[in-house]
Amino acid sequence: MKWISDDKLNHLRAVVSEPDFSDTKYTFVKELGRGGMGTVYLAEDRELDRLVAIKVLNTPEITEDLRNRMIREAQIIARLEHPGIVPVHDVGTLPDGRLFYAMKYVRGSRLDEYVADGTTLHDCLRKFQAVCDAVAFAHAHGVIHRDLKPQNIMIGSFGEVLVLDWGVAKIPDSPCESEGTIIGTRHYMSPEQARGEIDQLDERSDIYALGAILYFMLNEQPKVSKAAKAIYSKAMADAKESRYATASQLSADIGRLLDTEPVSAYRENAVERVGRWVSKNRFLVLLVLAYLLMRFFLIFTSRR
Repeated sequence: MKWISDDKLNHLRAVVSEPDFSDTKYTFVKELGRGGMGTVYLAEDRELDRLVAIKVLNTPEITEDLRNRMIREAQIIARLEHPGIVPVHDVGTLPDGRLFYAMKYVRGSRLDEYVADGTTLHDCLRKFQAVCDAVAFAHAHGVIHRDLKPQNIMIGSFGEVLVLDWGVAKIPDSPCESEGTIIGTRHYMSPEQARGEIDQLDERSDIYALGAILYFMLNEQPKVSKAAKAIYSKAMADAKESRYATASQLSADIGRLLDTEPVSAYRENAVERVGRWVSKNRFLVLLVLAYLLMRFFLIFTSRR
């Protein structure tokens, strides 16, 4: 008996797992990543001669009603023209019955990879604020992402922040899935999502996920202020009524934190207020101290 080498076996597994794009305008290039709901592939759009990212949903069990609904969602999401949103270009069905979405291929790093490479607290907060602003834009158009997580956020080659993978988004006036259906990713799902309470999902469900993303980003920093902790704690409150009402409010608190201003999520004591004022006006404080030291020196030397 002749044994197959590990290299050949791995190659055969890869070939078998490759999606069948034979009835589409796409040519498979390589796999980009796998998640709980689907696998993302790099493919070539033969008609437009460009690379695209294609997410293939794991399950082929899709009814005609669900397929039509998802196509309508893709059409609406494709109209979210915002520099921080990667829209859906195309949607279709593979020969095996699985639904796929074609999206813009973004070159860069996923947020989790970007944070792992090391970055400053200021940069982390600016990047997160850009995520909030993109999500707020989608919410203003009635679109709820429902699967926000670091792996669905890209930092482009020029530092741009892009929110992608809107394939399971909830859109206005769309029929809900069956109650009890769980959509999202563990650790980033709101409690109502984890309980499968589809009719309870709204903008604040995304805000919970944003809070979890902020927690993940700040967890990589050596020192996190009480105000910063209060922001992600408020965003991740179990009761959605206790969270930020909008992503814009969350973004505004991040802006205040960056500007060394009091944030709405945290009540400072007198000592903390003084400390924040000193930190914000460090140059002025140093100037006054230098003046006082100079005066003390002149008084001391004049008496000798």
